[in-house]
Amino acid sequence: MTSTIVRRFNEAFGRQDVPAVMALSTEDTVLETTLPAPDGLRLCGQAAVRRYWEEFFGATRDPRFETEEMFEAGDRCVVRWTFHWLEADGRPGHVRGVDLFRVRDGRVAEKLVYVKG
Repeated sequence: MTSTIVRRFNEAFGRQDVPAVMALSTEDTVLETTLPAPDGLRLCGQAAVRRYWEEFFGATRDPRFETEEMFEAGDRCVVRWTFHWLEADGRPGHVRGVDLFRVRDGRVAEKLVYVKG
């Protein structure tokens, strides 16, 4: 169940479908981002998280999310991934990372994001 919800969330993320991402998130959802270093931002609630995803996708050219590995343990799920995009000058960019999810009542309650580098 947990990995199914996370898979659906990541598929919506991969399509940059903010309404679908938010429909799969709890009202009190928490998102911890990677920037600014070293701790990133902690965003709480639908409005703040929605605003972040809208800005993120609006500023990211040709984003592509690729799951490398996923496993679950109860209400938790770990996803190892690569995220690709195009820089302003057309050069490809990418980052590898790990998301730690917590699912509650069939929706994502927490997504903590960590990256390499």
